[in-house]
Amino acid sequence: MIVEALGVPRQHVVLVLDALRTRGETVATAESLTAGILSAALTDVPGASDVVRGGMVVYATDLKASLLGVDRVVLEEHGAVCPAVAEMLAVGVRTRCGADWGIGLTGVAGPDPQDGVSPGTVHLGFAGPSGATVRSVHLGGDRHAVRAAAVRVALEQFRELLR
Repeated sequence: MIVEALGVPRQHVVLVLDALRTRGETVATAESLTAGILSAALTDVPGASDVVRGGMVVYATDLKASLLGVDRVVLEEHGAVCPAVAEMLAVGVRTRCGADWGIGLTGVAGPDPQDGVSPGTVHLGFAGPSGATVRSVHLGGDRHAVRAAAVRVALEQFRELLR
């Protein structure tokens, strides 16, 4: 239900979950921009519990630091919407949830800019067994469209990393 509402082909989620199963690995999510939508999409598919460890919604900036270890100096100097924060979210949730992979999402859905960052700006962090990487994209549309597209892009990018 959630997957279809986002416009994400169910098969994309199934392929991500199957890739994790094949590798014997798990994932956890840290979401600000998407407020749990990625975790909900992953767990919308039956059997996801064998590879999805959990997720954290850290909408408030202070929770990014206190719950996931995002550096307070980075938050003060760059704001919550920057590539470094996405990476730290991914690393933090991977560690705290005991997962092989962590995915961190931060961005601005709009309609207004946040800390000088324009709506549609999205940073996706991925932390895994071999280190961490960040992908940054600019997505169009209204608030719902940006958040849905962020989940689609996160799933696509994660699937590529698992290959």
